Amino acid sequence: MTTLARATDTLTRDALTVLQPGFAGTTAPDWLLRRLGEGLASVALFGRNVTSPEQVAALTAQLRAEREDVLVAIDEEGGDVTRLEVRTGSSFPGNHALGAVDDVGLTRAVAAELGRRLAAAGVDFNWAPSADVNSNPDNPVIGVRSFGADTDLVARHTAAYVTGMQSAGVATCTKHFPGHGDTGIDSHHAMPRIDVDADVLAGRDLAPFRAAVAAGTRAVMSAHILVPALDPDLPATLSRRILTDLLRGELGYDGLIVTDGIEMKAIAGTYGIERGTAMAIAAGADAICVGGGLSDEGTVRRLSDALVEAVRAGELPEERLADAAERVRALARWTTANRPGAQGSDIADGDVGLRAARRALRVTVAGESAPLTEPAYVAAFTPVANIAVGDETPWGVAAELGRLLPGTETGSFNGADAGREALAAAGSRRIVAVVRDEHRHPWMAAALDVLLAARPDTIVVEMGVPRAEARGALHLATHGAARVCGRAAAEAVVGV
Repeated sequence: MTTLARATDTLTRDALTVLQPGFAGTTAPDWLLRRLGEGLASVALFGRNVTSPEQVAALTAQLRAEREDVLVAIDEEGGDVTRLEVRTGSSFPGNHALGAVDDVGLTRAVAAELGRRLAAAGVDFNWAPSADVNSNPDNPVIGVRSFGADTDLVARHTAAYVTGMQSAGVATCTKHFPGHGDTGIDSHHAMPRIDVDADVLAGRDLAPFRAAVAAGTRAVMSAHILVPALDPDLPATLSRRILTDLLRGELGYDGLIVTDGIEMKAIAGTYGIERGTAMAIAAGADAICVGGGLSDEGTVRRLSDALVEAVRAGELPEERLADAAERVRALARWTTANRPGAQGSDIADGDVGLRAARRALRVTVAGESAPLTEPAYVAAFTPVANIAVGDETPWGVAAELGRLLPGTETGSFNGADAGREALAAAGSRRIVAVVRDEHRHPWMAAALDVLLAARPDTIVVEMGVPRAEARGALHLATHGAARVCGRAAAEAVVGV
């Protein structure tokens, strides 16, 4: 058994300090407040914890009444992945739309305004941006969360996003290191593997992270992916070669390293969350994200106990755990010093998200296409949402089109008969077909075939990655499914 150099209570506090757990409900439960008093330094918010910005502000105030320097983290990418506006859809387009515009000043402004709103709600740590180069067009989990498939574009917009958000006093967490863009498997479900050589990785996937480090990102999130060219045995989250030798050594990064959700199947299904937690800290991670799926006190106890036992068993050096805990505290000091009011904040730019969504819209017209003037039927061809996006957030154009053309109706369809069902539901009304990543879903492409054969005046709105051929009387590519993207599309359909 290892001889401990410090008191066990200090060891336990360090173990709690490196956890970033979630919880259930819209107010802090007693167990969470108690754990903050015992050493827990971070709390994670998810969609289930949010009803409005005002409610989040009250919740974060409740947390800080217990521990003034607590890090309040959230997964708020804007676009398809939103927690602050989980019930309504985001006021900001996501990365793919910003990449389509390719104006780094706009990306910086969008991130700054999103950061301002997070800070106003008391959130000071954002698990964003995604710096993944979406080199695999069939990627099931990144897609529109990426700025694009071009490395240089992704790098410059990642840097702009980091600069913009951190100007509002909200620490960014650039993800998913060393790059999740060339995967065909969602790490929420299984372990993805990237089989390319180290030179390809260096030139393609690592460049945006180098840009983020140069821009001063305060945190980096590891990916649960196996990259044999970097480590043939262990996924990035558990790999000392990747987290310590590569990220810290070669890239010169000295900030906080956070894991992706430790309960995701890529780790939990292979190593278990307790062992995975201890291995991640030993490899060089400083904080463990948990709570997307497991959000109870028992999980916090299991993981903190696992870290303590790993130290006692000699599997995790005590100094490594202490170093990790200190990095968490260092980030908390930075966010505390940079909260609104400590240094002031930029002037609000509430319309920047809509302006960006309008600029990202790409319109393809086939022959004559007059603006829609009568109530339409919106047929939403709805794929199964990945876990990162979730199925709580509304998407599409029906709500915004209904506001412009009262009486517009909508329905959601999927599967082999989606096209015929949509035709029957629409009746004689003009159809607006809304798709999401048509190129990845054969049933969706077949549904459009049926619609367009019967109703060639159908308007098509692609709200995912626009790789399929533009078709329909009018084809709109929004580059994302945020609420503002839906609004921009609806405006184009009616000609306003």
